[in-house]
Amino acid sequence: MATSRKRSRPAQLHPGLRRRTTPGIMAKFGLGQDPQSTAAATVLKRAVELDSESRYPQALVCYQEGIDLLLQVLKGTKDNTKRCNLREKISKYMDRAENIKKYLDQEKEDGKYHKQIKIEENATGFSYESLFREYLHETVTEVWIEDPYIRHTHQGIEQAQQSRGLQEIEESLRSHGVLLEVQYSSSIHDREIRFNNGWMIKIGRGLDYFKKPQSHFSLGYCDFDLRPCHETTVDIFHKKHTKNI
Repeated sequence: MATSRKRSRPAQLHPGLRRRTTPGIMAKFGLGQDPQSTAAATVLKRAVELDSESRYPQALVCYQEGIDLLLQVLKGTKDNTKRCNLREKISKYMDRAENIKKYLDQEKEDGKYHKQIKIEENATGFSYESLFREYLHETVTEVWIEDPYIRHTHQGIEQAQQSRGLQEIEESLRSHGVLLEVQYSSSIHDREIRFNNGWMIKIGRGLDYFKKPQSHFSLGYCDFDLRPCHETTVDIFHKKHTKNI
C-alpha cells in the first residue's frame, strides 16, 4: 500500500523564500468589484495563505493563476495611476513566484520534492491526463507501472479477458511505436508509477480510482475528467534516478 506522508519543512529555506510581508490585494490595487478583479483577489489571497503554510507547490499554482488574472485586469484599466500601481504589485508577485519556482526546482534536483493531491469522494477533473501530463516531458522514454489490481476498468473481470485486453493494448501501442511489456507477480503490493525523467507517483487506490459510469451514455463514460472518483491520495515525488525493475 502506498503511504502518504507530509513533507517536512526544510531547516533552511532558499534565500528567496525567507519570510517577508506579502503585498495587500484589493485595497493596495484599488481593484473594482468586477468578477475578474474579485477572482484575482481571491486566488492571490489563497496563494499568500498557502505560502505562509510552506505549501509551496500549491502556492506557486495560485500565484501564477492570480498573476494571469491581474494581467487581464491591467489590460482593461485606463487610469494611469492604477495601471502603474498594478504593474508594481504584479512585478512583486512575479518575483515571489519565481523565487518559489527556483526553490522547488532545487528540491527536485536534490530529490526532496513531494507534492500531495487529495481527491475527494465524487470529485471530478482528475483524469489520467490531468494527473500525469505535467510530468510526461518529451524526455520520457520509459514508464514503469506497478499495480496489484490492474485487472479491470472498474471491478473484476476474468484473467483471460484481462490478458486479451492487455494484448489488444500492446498491439495498438506497437502501431504507434510504443513497446508494452507486461510482467505478473504474485507478491506485489505497492502501487506506483515511475517515469525515467525522475518522477514517481503513488496513488492510494492505484489506477482504479474512478467510479463506474452510470451508463454508456453518461458524460464520464469516455471523458475521465467528467467521471466521479473514489476518495484517494496522490503523492508525487522527484528523484535523481528512478529505481530499476
